Amino acid sequence: MPSLARKLLICAAVDGLIIQPLTTKGQRPSSPVQIKYGDATVSSLPRDQSPDTSKPNSSFEAFGVVGLFTVSRLSYLITITGRQQVAQIRGFPIYVVTDVALTPCTSRNEAEKAIANTAAKLQPASAENFVDDSDSESEVEAAPIPSSDDAEDPGALSDRETSGNKDPPEPGGEKSSIAEDVIKRRGSYGRFAQRWFSRKGWMMDQKRNLGMSSVGGDEAGGSPSKPKNGNTDKDLSDTVVQENVKPPPAPSTGESLMPKLLRFAHIWLGTSRSFFFSYDIDITRSVASRSATAGIGNLPLHDTADPTFFWNRNLLKPFQGSGGDESLLLPLMQGFVGQRTFVVDRDPPQHDSQEDSMEMYDMSPPPEPDTEYFSTERASVDLRPTEKKFVITVVSRRSTRRAGLRYLRRGIDDNGYAANYVETEQILSIPKWDPSSKIFSFVQVRGSIPLFFTQSPYSLKPIPVLQHSPEANFQAFKRHFEQMSKTYGPIQIVNLVEKHGVEAIIGKEYEKTVQKYNEQKAEDTQPLSFEWFDFHSACRGMKFENVSLLLDTLGKKIEEAGSIVERRGQIERKQNGVLRTNCMDCLDRTNVCQSSFGKFMLDLQLKEEGFDMSAQLDQENSWFNTLWADNGDAISKQYASTAAMKGDYTRTRKRDYRGMVNDLGLSLTRFYNGMVNDYFSQAAIDFFLGNVSSMVFDEFEATMMTKDPGVSMSKMREQAIETSRKIVIEDEKEDFIGGWTLLSPHTSNTIKSLPFEEVVLLLTDAALYLCRFDWKLDKVSSFERVDLAHIVSIKVGTYITSTISPAEADESRNVGLVVTYEPGKFDITRTNTRSLSSTSGQSDEQSGKKGVLKGPAKAPTAVAGILNQSLLNAIAGKPQTQPPRKIALKALHSRTALSDAKDMKRMTEEEQINVIASEIERLVFLNQPIPEDSGPRKSIIERGDIISLAEAKRSTGILEQWGHSIKKLVWA
Repeated sequence: MPSLARKLLICAAVDGLIIQPLTTKGQRPSSPVQIKYGDATVSSLPRDQSPDTSKPNSSFEAFGVVGLFTVSRLSYLITITGRQQVAQIRGFPIYVVTDVALTPCTSRNEAEKAIANTAAKLQPASAENFVDDSDSESEVEAAPIPSSDDAEDPGALSDRETSGNKDPPEPGGEKSSIAEDVIKRRGSYGRFAQRWFSRKGWMMDQKRNLGMSSVGGDEAGGSPSKPKNGNTDKDLSDTVVQENVKPPPAPSTGESLMPKLLRFAHIWLGTSRSFFFSYDIDITRSVASRSATAGIGNLPLHDTADPTFFWNRNLLKPFQGSGGDESLLLPLMQGFVGQRTFVVDRDPPQHDSQEDSMEMYDMSPPPEPDTEYFSTERASVDLRPTEKKFVITVVSRRSTRRAGLRYLRRGIDDNGYAANYVETEQILSIPKWDPSSKIFSFVQVRGSIPLFFTQSPYSLKPIPVLQHSPEANFQAFKRHFEQMSKTYGPIQIVNLVEKHGVEAIIGKEYEKTVQKYNEQKAEDTQPLSFEWFDFHSACRGMKFENVSLLLDTLGKKIEEAGSIVERRGQIERKQNGVLRTNCMDCLDRTNVCQSSFGKFMLDLQLKEEGFDMSAQLDQENSWFNTLWADNGDAISKQYASTAAMKGDYTRTRKRDYRGMVNDLGLSLTRFYNGMVNDYFSQAAIDFFLGNVSSMVFDEFEATMMTKDPGVSMSKMREQAIETSRKIVIEDEKEDFIGGWTLLSPHTSNTIKSLPFEEVVLLLTDAALYLCRFDWKLDKVSSFERVDLAHIVSIKVGTYITSTISPAEADESRNVGLVVTYEPGKFDITRTNTRSLSSTSGQSDEQSGKKGVLKGPAKAPTAVAGILNQSLLNAIAGKPQTQPPRKIALKALHSRTALSDAKDMKRMTEEEQINVIASEIERLVFLNQPIPEDSGPRKSIIERGDIISLAEAKRSTGILEQWGHSIKKLVWA
């Protein structure tokens, strides 16, 4: 496949930002790429136009491009400035991103300031982690397992290769003691000194012997990208200030939130250590999936990467095509990659001694690209003839479909994609990845319960609320498992939610939907196997070892499904099916059970190779436990912003009160994040993935909320109009003209009654219907019928209900109409309650009567059996008419973050309101005939402000403004 640029030079030129790929020995020089200031268009430059980087801090080196994004008129380039090697797969290094740089592309001045700041920040890290670049720039294929004499000990230092000054200090420039000289130049005094005087030093081996993981352990001292005080967020805030990010003079969409977006991008893409990449191998695909795509041809990684797990695909779009360079298109995957080595014995000694005990080694995460994976001490020891060394690798791939955070992304969407969907692959191989040896791969998945449901973040144990109709749930459920079956084959569902209590609501519905699916499936479709294991009930009293009861039930099925076996590049055996595990969050309980399934399969694989794990001297298997615990923590941090609960059991297979106290702290942290931090983070994730446009930040600023792009509102609105039409219009003589969804005050017969709710407006040739719709249950909750003959006037104009945000105060986007009518006997209101009542000529508020919507009723039937109101009024001497009533309607915003992302073109708000008003007027004239000799008829449409901007400003109280300011301070 075409090679990717492993190092880039970033600098600012006159016309734009320059990205110069740095070639290795024997490679043809690549053309520089320019990002033009202002519009951020990407173009290729001739090779002879190399940038001038002679000035100090005029450039910095990066390890790859994450992408380019634009919010209004502000564009930023995201590049990888810190990486750490965490594994090798087939001899190729796998890296985790540890730091990124965000460089503005608005002007040369801003770009130069940001580049100088980044270069200055990277220089101390470069000098501190002095390494020889020659090995890191060499082709990895030439050395499947690096063995440089100057290699750093795995996990001892973070891999921060920079372009800063790598020359040792000049003689005489600074006097120091021998100890100081050795510490500062440890790389020059040999590998032992480099290890001994590293920030972790000899303590690393002791930690490994205790079974402690080093995947994230170098945060405190090994990662040069982290500030000394450990406050990454504050450090980035200072960086943003230094970069002097100033919005253009005129206000524009989302720019006020740009500093927060930059901080989020830096943490999410960089210091969170959540994104992984490889220059040589596609880590977005499992062993089986890579084998299936191997025959496609010599395609670049970005073309072969699975779109489901390709997280920066949208950010790289500006670099695709004629203007970009394919060597810059580096796919990133969010999830986890970890690796350990271990030794097993075919004939283990029967006595427990220090010499003969099974030796273990933690090989994650090796920090340098030229890292020697196996320690000199272990590599120099000859294994007994009955011993063999293996490598176990765990790769978790988080899906980009319905991606997001805990309570904001639950259940399923219209396309059948489930929230928190993660494919986890456990790979077993020998350290050298010899093609003649077997490579085992065991894949399992997790994902939210595939039904429409929500849970409130404002509760420690929120009740699941089912949404939409049973049919809508079943169709999305069906799509989900059809997609899964196509990818994995037969599916074994493992449901871990409680059988009693609040979780039982969604659990029972899940079980019922599985049964319906199996009953209605096609003959050639495999049925779904469903196992409901109440984890909390079975493991009550901290008895997590009772998970073995689940293995007793599923063990045979897991063994029958088996795992993938590859040898010499060919698949010798396929995995026949997959385990799909879920709890409510698909985190803590799921982590425990998936690690148990992985251990069960590992024992079977080693048994096939002739090794009995139950006979080994070391039965704690800390190398396995810490690997899976790190995997659980990583997935949990990405979905719930904290480490996984029950992690103490996953690591040690023991549970005590300290673990319970720790879990309580994690629960409170999740509770806080769910209420405060997750809303903006969710908006940013949707933006970076391309699900929404930059308008999402304008919408967030107005409501401090974020909408779900996975649920098609246009489709839901079409269904709501159709459902309402079937329910409320029964008279066959009425011809249906059209239907719209609009905003209306919560209380009828008012102009401004917050909150506004989305309603369905239906128009026939005889009447106007205002339907209040329950969007969660897909049902009409009430409707109001107005005879067209009774409509007196229609007012069209500016309709501003709040001035808190720019979008709400925009006169061109806030337009509505008010229909005034004189109630008559065929004007009825019906409400969905437990009894049936129809009122004639008055509203439900006036009559005090409410009815259940059992079905539609014809207008004449609605008043059958009721004495004529006019006659009663005449007898009582009351006036014959009632006060006019109003129906206030406001147009939904035509341009949204979702519609812009999908490039959907719609009528403007004003055009939509004019169409509705004109159509109502036309039909009113048909229902209100006038004598022919009366002359030209006057229009009933009046143009004027319904609520003007000035009036809205006066009515927006100080408390409302303060409330929004406090919310913005907390959420934004």
